[in-house]
Amino acid sequence: MKRKIVFIDAEKCNGCGLCVPACHEGAIQIVDGKARLVADKLCDGLGDCLGECPEGAITIMERDAESYDEASVQKHRFALKQQQNAPIAAALGGSLPCGCPSSQVRTIERTEKDEPAGAADAAPSYLGQWPVQLALVPPQAKFLQGAELLVTADCVPFAFGDFHRRFLKDKALVIACPKLDDPQAHLDKLAQICKSADIKGINVLYMEVPCCAALKRIAEMAIDYSGKKIPLRETVISVSGEVKGGA
Repeated sequence: MKRKIVFIDAEKCNGCGLCVPACHEGAIQIVDGKARLVADKLCDGLGDCLGECPEGAITIMERDAESYDEASVQKHRFALKQQQNAPIAAALGGSLPCGCPSSQVRTIERTEKDEPAGAADAAPSYLGQWPVQLALVPPQAKFLQGAELLVTADCVPFAFGDFHRRFLKDKALVIACPKLDDPQAHLDKLAQICKSADIKGINVLYMEVPCCAALKRIAEMAIDYSGKKIPLRETVISVSGEVKGGA
């Protein structure tokens, strides 16, 4: 069938690889120093990768191509993850550990008098659950039910000194990096949370740097995919630790 699909001009491509993470389907990979479309059925033809190419080597063309196949995309992405994890697994003796205590779901009971052990003059922690990494949080976790959800770029708590008292108290927390992590995986997980948990509202905290604003877009899309009307607020933190906008 004839359809729109990505075309990569090998003559213009310098192999920089910036297009690879921009393709959520993993359809583009660097092969022999050049970007290549590894299979027609993995490309949806939307062209998210176009703006990432500094050489203008990527365009959308219409030609005979195999139909886009979502099932093949999922299998391909899983295989890529396995390849990425292989060096880590080898370093750990051939397999990645499972059942890690860091991913065990738990609720942390807090009282107003709680203070960190051995630090009577320190500010108290308002963290009320574990885990906090979005990739590790189960969408059906009890602490998400009926919660106000704080979706935070992982640099924010380091930049904003009063993070716990100002933003975290009485909130369920998930943290993520829209630049270094897999944005599609974060979108999928957040959409599942919005669907399965009775989320009252979402506050997105992100840094003022341009790439970090993608976290807000991920949250917006997750709400849209869930089919629910969930209030969304945003708060922008400067690199010097000030509230730039929002709540």
